[in-house]
Amino acid sequence: MRALKALAFILLANLLAASALADCTPRSLRLAVIPIKSSEAMTRDHQALLQRLSKATGVPVELVIAASYESVVDAIVSGGADIARLGPASYVLAQRRDPRIEPFATFTLSAGPYTEAGNHYQALLLTRAGSFAGIDALRGKRLALSDPASTSGSLVPNVEFAAKVGMPLSRYFGSLVYAGNHDNALRALLDGRVDAAFVASERADAYLARHALAPGELHVQWRSRPIYYDPYVFSANVCPALKSRIRKAMLGEPAALADFIASQDASGLVPVGQAEYELLRQMMDAAVPR
Repeated sequence: MRALKALAFILLANLLAASALADCTPRSLRLAVIPIKSSEAMTRDHQALLQRLSKATGVPVELVIAASYESVVDAIVSGGADIARLGPASYVLAQRRDPRIEPFATFTLSAGPYTEAGNHYQALLLTRAGSFAGIDALRGKRLALSDPASTSGSLVPNVEFAAKVGMPLSRYFGSLVYAGNHDNALRALLDGRVDAAFVASERADAYLARHALAPGELHVQWRSRPIYYDPYVFSANVCPALKSRIRKAMLGEPAALADFIASQDASGLVPVGQAEYELLRQMMDAAVPR
């Protein structure tokens, strides 16, 4: 009788394990990313990552290039995406809505004209070289931001810079325009359509390199405190076994994704957790009561 009970228990355990495995193998996965470059460039750059994730998980992986940072937050919170690359502040906003959202990887950055090598970058207030002598001269001028939910292109300036000048950006500057991404904001600045722009330091590095521009063409009027770089996150719907496969695919063999990493103007992919974004969370919580 004991043997029969033991056999029944083993069969039940195997059945539950098989059921859990089935639930852990979706028909497909969706990777949502914030709009950093043009859709064509981002689609091309991500092919190696999509292929590696598909091989690791055994299912097709679709790239979703969102129209805005907020769209990616909505997708990862609602379950419309399984994995997402978010800006640091976008991650904080997403995790407020669903605490089960989990950061697991980020890039290491190469040193550039405006960014030190490592995991941090900064929000920069840039002007054209020789145009304005200090931030006081920018009062009442035209300003470009990137996206309302961008860390360095909106949220950090709206907290840190606003505190420095003692008033909201909308009162300090004469007009504000959201360019959609950092590249567009830089283009508007260099074309003379705006007088200043808040952008990410590493995006400014990449833009100068891509367009063969000298750093001397721009002037840094202000820098934020260092910000930990963009996290890749899991939605609450991704099971532990699938998370493990995805982590291994992205973090286990750096050489396998060398071309993808280089396309992101980065030097590597490393693990990351909630703790790295705690200072940013505290700043945002203090500035915008929930």
